Amino acid sequence: MNSASPSQHVKSLKVGAFLVAGSAITWSFGGTIARFITEESSWTVVFWRSVFAALFILAFMIIRNGLPETVRMFRAMGLAGLGVATCFAIASTSFVVALAYTTVANIMLMQAGVPLIAALLAYVLFREKVSLGTWLAIAAVIAGVAIMVSQSFTGEVSAIGDGLALLITIIFSCAIVITRRNAHVRMMPAVCLGTTMAAIFSGAMALSATSLMVTPHDFFWLFLFGAANLGAGLAMFVTGVRAIPAALAALIGTLEPVFAPLWVWLVHSEVPTRMTIIGGTVICLALLIHLLLELRRSRA
Repeated sequence: MNSASPSQHVKSLKVGAFLVAGSAITWSFGGTIARFITEESSWTVVFWRSVFAALFILAFMIIRNGLPETVRMFRAMGLAGLGVATCFAIASTSFVVALAYTTVANIMLMQAGVPLIAALLAYVLFREKVSLGTWLAIAAVIAGVAIMVSQSFTGEVSAIGDGLALLITIIFSCAIVITRRNAHVRMMPAVCLGTTMAAIFSGAMALSATSLMVTPHDFFWLFLFGAANLGAGLAMFVTGVRAIPAALAALIGTLEPVFAPLWVWLVHSEVPTRMTIIGGTVICLALLIHLLLELRRSRA
């Protein structure tokens, strides 16, 4: 059996790392793009974003795998795939709604703790082994989240915004646990189904309240928000993540919560609060140290 040469392996790692980094940076522009949208109805925004994302992902799957294989991938998802799709539908919808109540930094920095919250959920639900270092990192993430959420008690930020940001973090953590326990679940069809579910629900809500009509200006930014930001970012991630270790992929993924507040500050002058910066720093440092140790251990 022929095996890849060391040079081919290194090249594959570099390409994989580049694609995962590209996906993280692409996703980091989500909040900045959303701030350009003037449509007041969050349901309308969720609808068009989800429609464009679902169409992009479906087209990518068909071009990459062919129609028969794409159909097979959807059929093979099972209940676990439906669970991941439901998680993504809830999280992506909550993200758009949360943007109306809180800063991009508050949402993204709280999401940085998802890998460690997932480890905590896996321990609680399935008694998966957790190392002492991971426990310490989990404690630091919980402390960081508590610091950020404390702003809602003083009225400095919206309790709804903080609540939705925390919900997104928990829901994404649940999706990670499901995929770890069910290796057959593929991300692309699950997310495609999730965006479709979000589009159907938000479309019904928007039609019952106002309408789905948007201005040409908003239509352009909604297309970027759905197809380019969510769809293209996912395509790069799924393509690249198979070529690199999981710990390295997670480490590179921290670029998203780091850059997201930076872009929205530079473009829209949206400055995070002092407690958001403190809590976010605690979360990011805990995650970075944990992932670096995990990467070092996996190499050993």
